Amino acid sequence: MQFLRLYVVVFLNLQCFLDVFGQQYHTHRNVADLQWKPATATWYGSPEGDGSDGGACGYGKLVNMKPLKARVGAVSPALFKNGEGCGACYKVRCLDKSICSERAVTIIVTDESPAGGCCSNGNTHFDLSGAAFGHMAISGENGQLRNRGEIPIIYRRTPCKYPGKNIAFHINEGSTDHWLSILVEFEDGDGDVGSMHIREAGGTEWLEMNHLWGANWFVSRGPLKGPFSVKLTALSSGRTLSARDVIPRNWAPKATYTSRLNFIN
Repeated sequence: MQFLRLYVVVFLNLQCFLDVFGQQYHTHRNVADLQWKPATATWYGSPEGDGSDGGACGYGKLVNMKPLKARVGAVSPALFKNGEGCGACYKVRCLDKSICSERAVTIIVTDESPAGGCCSNGNTHFDLSGAAFGHMAISGENGQLRNRGEIPIIYRRTPCKYPGKNIAFHINEGSTDHWLSILVEFEDGDGDVGSMHIREAGGTEWLEMNHLWGANWFVSRGPLKGPFSVKLTALSSGRTLSARDVIPRNWAPKATYTSRLNFIN
């Protein structure tokens, strides 16, 4: 009974903390996948480079900066999911023990590999940064591994982790009081976005946002009046997070607004 009372007190205190800071979250299943699956991998960009310069997810210059730097990857349409797979994290490991270590690299989906070639017939494929690809090699064999070109690999989903980062909402250029577009950055846990809603200042209705492209969402209605609360639902697990009044009344296009919390794993 003492343990049960302690558990209830801790839970209520956590809920109180979340309510005070305008954040609510709901957990469902964990995104981690213990089952490795077969795929193929190539690399692009410079041999020791970061890979993408921007990419089909719309993260822009973030791909060249930590924590994304050198961990980016383009994936085949089966994993890209028309952009809803953006932000998902995967562990990728090479199978050739003659040149590869047992070390897996963790990559973040920031781009799409076009259909055809390695991605034909629904094949699962990863196109990694040169740095990430070479990191799978045993010591001193990075260059030789990259010379192999396409290699067989195994992969699995893994939770995204951005230590010291909270979820951020970037207002895309061109947004107005009648057309608001948002890009989600640094989503811990699942990484992918299944749906987004916003709520206007003093309102009770959550307005559903539509998927635009990549990791970008929009709502067309107006005039929209901030501050805005944002409710985010992860695609893979169905977990939700609500950030109250995270986008201020005087919001501006190209500005980024950071939440106080992130998903809790």
